[in-house]
Amino acid sequence: MSTPHIAFIGAGNMASSIIGGLLEAGHPASAISAADPYPPSLDKLREMGISHVGDSNADAVANADVVILAVKPQVMADAATSIAPAVASNQALVISIAAGITIDSMNQRLGGSAAIVRCMPNTPALLGCGASALYANDAVSAEQRGFAEHILGAVGITAWVDSEPALDAITALSGSGPAYFFLFLEGMIAAGEKLGLPAEVASSMAMQTALGASRMALENDVDLAELRRRVTSPGGTTERAVQSFQANGLDKIIEQAMQAAADRAAEMAREMG
Repeated sequence: MSTPHIAFIGAGNMASSIIGGLLEAGHPASAISAADPYPPSLDKLREMGISHVGDSNADAVANADVVILAVKPQVMADAATSIAPAVASNQALVISIAAGITIDSMNQRLGGSAAIVRCMPNTPALLGCGASALYANDAVSAEQRGFAEHILGAVGITAWVDSEPALDAITALSGSGPAYFFLFLEGMIAAGEKLGLPAEVASSMAMQTALGASRMALENDVDLAELRRRVTSPGGTTERAVQSFQANGLDKIIEQAMQAAADRAAEMAREMG
C-alpha cells in the first residue's frame, strides 16, 4: 500500500490520538496535515512533529489522498462544503467519525460522487485500545478501504459492516459500551463500600478485576460462558451472585438499554440528515 497524505479536519482528542497511532505505526509526519480553529489543539500536533497545521480547511486538504472529518456534527455541513473542491480534484477518500451524519447527507455537500467511509470509533481509541466499525459507499476502492483500515487500525481493532444502519447497532454496542462498563464499575465500587471496604480499596480491586477479566476473555480460546463456569463453583459465592443477576433480569436490562441506544442513534441520523 502506498503512503497516503492524510488531512484531518478537526484536531481534537480523537484526531490527535489517531495521529499518534499513525506516527507510532511508522506513518511519516510529513504525510499528515490538519486544520482546526483552536490554537492549543494545533500546538499539540506541532509538539508531535506535525508541521503542516493551521486554521484553513482548504490548505490542509490541498494535497490529501484521505480526509478525516473529525468535527462535531453541528459543523459537519460547513466543513464538508469547505473541502469539496479539493476532494473532487484529488479524488480523495473522506472518512467521517462524526456520529449521526449519514453518507448521503455528507455526499450532498461533497459534490455527490465522493468516496466516503463512515466510521464509529469509541473513546478507548484515546489509549490505542479502540474498536471502530466502518461502512463504505460504492465509490470507495479496495485501496481506499485499505487506507481506512490502516488509519483506524492505528488506534485499535476495526470491522466492516454491510449496511449503514448497522452502525446504529455498533453505536449501541461499542460506541456507547464504555459507559456501560463504567456504570457497572461504579455499582460494584458502591456495593463494596456498603460491605465495609474503604473506597480506595473497593475502587482499585474493582477496576483491576475488570482489566483481568477482559484480558482473560481476549486471550483465551474458550467462550465466555465457559470462562464464567470456571469461576462459578457449584454452591459457592459466585453462583449465588450470578443467580441474583439472572433472577433480576440482567440480560433483559442490557438488551433494552442497547435497543434504546440504537433507536437514539437512528433518531439522530434523521434529525441531522
